[in-house]
Amino acid sequence: PYMYGLALAGELGVTEVVANVIAELDLTMALSGAADLASITRESVVANPSA
Repeated sequence: PYMYGLALAGELGVTEVVANVIAELDLTMALSGAADLASITRESVVANPSA
């Protein structure tokens, strides 16, 4: 994703990609009830073997 942002819009594109990744992580953590990164354990991650 970073290279895609760099190719499309240079430094600003990379900044936007990083901001989007952080926003997606924040949303996912909120929806899963994780208060911070330390509260995400191996048990809270579900593997999808068909993916």
